[in-house]
Amino acid sequence: MPLSFTAQRASRPGRNPFRWRPDQQWEAYLFVLPSLLGFLVFVFLAVGASLGISFLDWGLTGPRGFVGFGNYQELLRDPVFWRVAGNTAFYIVTIVPMQLALGLLMAVALNQAIRGVEAFRLIYFLPVVTTIVAGAIVFRLLLARNGPLADVMRGLGNLLGQPLSLPDFLGSGRYSKWSVVILTLWKNTGFTMVIYLAALQGVPQELYDAAHVDGASAWQRFRAVTVPLISPTTFFLFILQTIGAFQLFTEPFVMTRGGPAQSSMPVVQYIYDNAFRYTRMDKASAMAWFLFLFIFGFTLVQNIMQRRWVHYETE
Repeated sequence: MPLSFTAQRASRPGRNPFRWRPDQQWEAYLFVLPSLLGFLVFVFLAVGASLGISFLDWGLTGPRGFVGFGNYQELLRDPVFWRVAGNTAFYIVTIVPMQLALGLLMAVALNQAIRGVEAFRLIYFLPVVTTIVAGAIVFRLLLARNGPLADVMRGLGNLLGQPLSLPDFLGSGRYSKWSVVILTLWKNTGFTMVIYLAALQGVPQELYDAAHVDGASAWQRFRAVTVPLISPTTFFLFILQTIGAFQLFTEPFVMTRGGPAQSSMPVVQYIYDNAFRYTRMDKASAMAWFLFLFIFGFTLVQNIMQRRWVHYETE
């Protein structure tokens, strides 16, 4: 049967695309079936089940009764939950802007015609493809009180004639969150750099030339030409990295175990602990939905606010 005729039949309104017909490539449905079943079982049904569990008294083995919004009310009265929520907010307000700024700075530097620029791009991107657990273990050894950085600080102190010591990044509640920030910036800034680099290379050179002819300085060209034209990329990275900061888990879990005294524990790790350490699947599910609603609301607000500062090119 001719392809054009087949396309016309498939595009007719009112026809069920999932009903088998001889003129369709129905084998394609067989190819997507494993992925579709995996999504339905491990994502769609699991998300729906967690919503139901959040309204039940549910341990690790099964339900013990219906409690309605009791788990959500218990969550709001839990001081540890608010402490870990504050830790997550700290990660958002530190990691996201620092990662955007460092990634843009690196992209601008590596967008210049300098010798060996490809090697520098590779070096800065290598942490992105490094296993996060391996990186966290290395940073835990580096930042330990008896680690190599502490020895370097003591050696500098001896040379300067005054005692110098490395802050207790892993054992102090004051600095433990900063150890997670340092590791996350090392791991993810290279990805931000690559995305910004692609955006910078898409800015038309004619706009820079016109601004230069008008007498604009390098900073003025960056502020008036570069920043507006890469604002869609900035918005994309801002949303992506903020959601990643909301879902931060591996970095603090490996480096500090969320301690000391939950000083570096994010919300996702507290969900994990309630589910698998304290066998409180009901409370963990309520927290997961609380986090989902917060991320959804934040993303929705940012999509509305983008109209004020994101500039899209028009034909």
